[in-house]
Amino acid sequence: MAAPSLKKIAYHTLQQGKTIAGLAHKELSTKLMEVFAPGAAPENFPINQDLIKEVRRSMENLENIDWREAEAGVYPKSQLFEAPWLEWAKKYPLVWLDMPQTWQRRRKNKTREIPKIVNEEDYPEYYLQNFHHQTDGYLSDHSAEIYDLQVEILFNGTADSMRRRVLSPLKRGLKKYLSEGSKKIKVLDVATGTGRTLQQIQSALPQIELYGLDLSGSYLKQASKYLSSRSGDLVQLTKGNAEKMPYASASFQALTCVFLFHELPRDARQNVLNECFRLLEPGGILVLADSIQIEDSPKFTPIMENFHKIFHEPYYRDYIVDNINLRLEKSGFSSITSESHFMTKVWKANKPV
Repeated sequence: MAAPSLKKIAYHTLQQGKTIAGLAHKELSTKLMEVFAPGAAPENFPINQDLIKEVRRSMENLENIDWREAEAGVYPKSQLFEAPWLEWAKKYPLVWLDMPQTWQRRRKNKTREIPKIVNEEDYPEYYLQNFHHQTDGYLSDHSAEIYDLQVEILFNGTADSMRRRVLSPLKRGLKKYLSEGSKKIKVLDVATGTGRTLQQIQSALPQIELYGLDLSGSYLKQASKYLSSRSGDLVQLTKGNAEKMPYASASFQALTCVFLFHELPRDARQNVLNECFRLLEPGGILVLADSIQIEDSPKFTPIMENFHKIFHEPYYRDYIVDNINLRLEKSGFSSITSESHFMTKVWKANKPV
């Protein structure tokens, strides 16, 4: 057996370092919360040693597939190391400074502290709250600036690895268009947030035309900042509601959507899928990634239950028992498949020709 390359060793070392950093941050922040905001932490389901071992195995499997797909050319190996490290280092103190507000919000169960300048009529009711107990919800520049770092900490450095699981099914679904080369391929990332998924797609498929849509103007500004600093064609970003997207029918060959559905009520999930179906041309592909569910990952049920208890995720408990396959079928999709990687489940579905 050949010895692992230096780049592979560097990748696994980086992931281990991010895991240790994430765990250390959570351990320290929990101890500080117990001192300065007693009662803020809810009662959790116990996590036994067998489950911890299973989590570690699942994380290791995620790392392995992440490396294998990079080695196979699904995306450049350089993407495994891409992150705004210097910017995150500068923003890390802001994460700590924000925590006392988060703790108090959690302790007092305040979940609708939205900036006063926000015109609430511009947003659906379910959006106007402090998801994760984060300051300003998704409706301020401050929230957008520290969001990616917060998510990396939350998932112990695996957030980008989980997002990348959409790239392989996306490339397979676009294979016929890529081989034809007769027209520009258009891909829309729904609920793009700060644009991390768009950056990954752009790196893996530099020849396609990319679009991103999100309901938060602040997060779109952050996405624009990141994307404009990269080489490649301009990505077209639009502010809008995924339940009623401002694009013509059958105007895209592929759509992606990452980490949106667990923050939507049931009716909204169906509305978004209906819109995705409308926007795809016949033969187009939808790749959807979100949290694992109880049906496919019952061993992780305590973790899922704790997630919606610890963080303000009002629709998560419903999401983890929702039948997304059935919703996709109801919208008209076919050839539906799904697979799970660590804490992420990925669906692939086609619009029939």
